[in-house]
Amino acid sequence: MTDAAPDSEPRELVRGPSRAAFAFIFVTVALDMLALGVMVPVLPKLVVQFEGGDMSRAATVTGVFGFVWAAMQFAFSPVLGVLSDRHGRRPVVLLSNLGLGLDYVIMALAPSLSWLLVGRIVSGITAASFPTASAYIADVTPPEKRAARFGMLGAAFGLGFIVGPAVGGVLGEIDLRLPFWVSAVLSLANAAYGFFVLPESLPPERRSRAPWSKANPLGSLELLRKTPGLMVLAGATFLYFVAHEALPATFVLYTDYRYGWSERTVGLALATVGLSSALVSGLLVGPLVKRVGERATLIVGLVFGAVAFAVFGLATTTAWIFAGIPVDALFGLTGPAMQALMTHTTGPSAQGQLQGALGSMRGITGMIGPLVFTQVFAKSIGRAALLPLPGATYLLAGAFVAASLLIVLAATRRTI
Repeated sequence: MTDAAPDSEPRELVRGPSRAAFAFIFVTVALDMLALGVMVPVLPKLVVQFEGGDMSRAATVTGVFGFVWAAMQFAFSPVLGVLSDRHGRRPVVLLSNLGLGLDYVIMALAPSLSWLLVGRIVSGITAASFPTASAYIADVTPPEKRAARFGMLGAAFGLGFIVGPAVGGVLGEIDLRLPFWVSAVLSLANAAYGFFVLPESLPPERRSRAPWSKANPLGSLELLRKTPGLMVLAGATFLYFVAHEALPATFVLYTDYRYGWSERTVGLALATVGLSSALVSGLLVGPLVKRVGERATLIVGLVFGAVAFAVFGLATTTAWIFAGIPVDALFGLTGPAMQALMTHTTGPSAQGQLQGALGSMRGITGMIGPLVFTQVFAKSIGRAALLPLPGATYLLAGAFVAASLLIVLAATRRTI
């Protein structure tokens, strides 16, 4: 087994991909997020249809679907990470795209709720390709430029969530299953295109022989514990991952309860969030890291994140919510900078394992975050509220980000 030594590869071993190859990785992530975004406005309606119009039951089932999807991310991100370290990034990325495309066909044809759940399970497994895409970028990018490239992947996330819900809404008005067919065509076409364009980023001599015991969530997380300096950064990452779950878990409920927002206003707000995030990730991360470094960029992102959640939690009007969205977008500086710092502590043969561990961590937060924040919201509204403060969810999220900031300040003062 190749040890996970710190990132000290000679520069000549960091081989850049062709523009078409990097574009493929970018498009892969964008399509994954687009496909997820497309389902936002139609999947719940399809569930309601299967439940015969029972909105309460449909809401419960939708929550279960979300939990199962995150659980698959938690379980299979490390599997794909270890597979990519052992056999290369290319086959894992291509097979994930192929699997995702076939999964959308299953969902488009699903005759029952059970089959739709099968589709969500397969989707959670195959959408776990993002860690492999991140490892691909780490393979082919010099350490000092990784934050900018990870920022571009963040921009792909944002673009997917800008376009996805809008496309899904338009197609869903024609037929609730049409968005799934369109997503299937895009994913399968992407797999076919990548088969001819995408080169391998990890040559055989740099591959790991990590035992299969690492290909599980607990085994992959062992890397975080054993690598010097990585566990502390992982703890800070866990906290802001949890905080990230506050918006998707309660935003629609919160804005409806507190401000009486319509579906149109919610859609406009989410589009603004996606656009702002894409601009920050794609245009600001690289120049800022180049100017002030990864540590300072990370700190700036966490500060803006804490402030944004405070604004959301204390906002008394719609105008204040929209004013907080650009501030929240600057929270997007955090992920690429943190990811780049973490890749420096890990050798080339373990980048897939690292990204798989981070994928598992995101899966954990995807399971517990919505449960925590929806319960906090439920307990902070209505006559039976333990603490009558509707914005308590976002104030709690801000506290998580502030704690992450304190950890980063303490952990990176001398080492980075």
